[in-house]
Order: sequence, then structure tokens, then C-alpha cells
Amino acid sequence: MVKYFIGGKEYAPGDYAKKRPGADRLADRYIADMEKSPDRMRRSFSQVNIPPSVCFSRKIGVGALEIADIVAEETGLRVVDREILEHIATSGELVQKTVEAFEGKQPGRLREFLSAIYGEKSFAENEYARQLFSTVFSLAGMGSTIFVGRGTHLMLPRERVLAVRVIASDSFRVKRLAEALSVDEQAAAEKLAQIDGEQDEYFRKIFRLEAASPYEFDLVINRDHLRPPALAARLVSTAFRQKFGLASSGGVGEPKS
Repeated sequence: MVKYFIGGKEYAPGDYAKKRPGADRLADRYIADMEKSPDRMRRSFSQVNIPPSVCFSRKIGVGALEIADIVAEETGLRVVDREILEHIATSGELVQKTVEAFEGKQPGRLREFLSAIYGEKSFAENEYARQLFSTVFSLAGMGSTIFVGRGTHLMLPRERVLAVRVIASDSFRVKRLAEALSVDEQAAAEKLAQIDGEQDEYFRKIFRLEAASPYEFDLVINRDHLRPPALAARLVSTAFRQKFGLASSGGVGEPKS
């Protein structure tokens, strides 16, 4: 689990008022769900038709996880954030369980898909990247998911993703983080600058990208101007349903046949 200390207070990216189960508990639950879910929940896995997912991209402090949790309540989808992904991807045993749960119903399809779509892409040369990608793709392939962080919109088939970028000014992020932790804004600003640098390095190392292009996304939400998280979540939920032709109410973990 990635944690930072800001003004003497402990902070994990994605922390806000809502108390969330630990990454280990959530990871175990998701893997168990994959292993026991009925066949009808495991749709045909092909290069163009896996269950649609929402992928949030953001800088730390914009409140993307809070928005994602509201979207989850509205749609019935699960949320897989950076902490859960890193917990699974850095554990060889959990990666193996995740992939095996998927491969148990779709033998050989993960390898087939990776070879057909990604070939020898540079990010797949990195062992951590391979494990992270296998984790993301296995989770997405087993059911519609809301991913937050780690560039998941760049890993999954673009036509099966609603890619959402949540942005905000540095002043918004600093103030939000300082208020959440009850720390000095200067301390929050310094730590955010460090975290931003680490995030930039991750994208250079994994995807060979210097910055996120707005053209990668279906939707860009600016929290400076759309402050209520419920409003942002409603936009995402509506866009997700409309893009993939899903029912307007109830769970939407399955695309219409």
C-alpha cells in the first residue's frame, strides 16, 4: 500500500471521508467472486466484446475515487482502485489466482488477446507491468468494472472503455488535501509535487508517455467548475450507459445482448 506523510498525517491516495475495506480484503473478495460467479456472468471473451468498463485517470487530490464510489452506487459496478491493483500486481500468488480464475472459464484467451492486440509493446517488457496488465485485463474480462488510476484506459480495448479524466487546479488539490488531513497548505503542496513526479515517472516507465493527452478520453471533468461529486458521477453514469446502450436503471454489469 502506498502511503505518504503530509504535515505529520498519514495519507494514502484516494483517502476521503468514506471508510473503505482494506485492499487485501477487497482483492480476496473480487478473486473469490470471479471463481464462483455463474457462467451467465462470464460473457464471450473476444477481441472486440468484453464487458464495458469505466476507467478514471487523475492526479492525486482531485477526488476521482469519491466520484467512482458514487458511480458504483448508481450502476452496481465494483470499484478497483490503485491500491487494490497494486496489492494484486505485486503479489505473484494473487496475480496467479486472478489469471487462473479467468482462464478457468476462458482457457488460453488472455494470452491470445495480449498477443493479438499488444504484441511486443514496450510496457509489457517490464515484469511489474505484465503482472499489472494481466490483473487489469482478467478483472475487466470477468465483468464490468470501475477502475481508478494506473492508466487502465491504456491497457484495455479502447472501444470497450469509457475513459474519464478528472482534472483540477493545483490550488483546488492542495486545499482539498489540506482540509482532509487538517494540515498546512504548504506541506500539502510540497507533497503533491512529489507525488506528481512519481506519477509522471510511472507513465514514462510503463507507457513511454510524458503526459496524458485530452484526446485519450471520452470525458474530461474539471473539478474547479464541477465541484459536487454527485454531479460529476451522474455525468459519468449517463455517458457510460449511453455509450454502451445499457439499461437506464438497476445494475449495468452486463451489456445488452
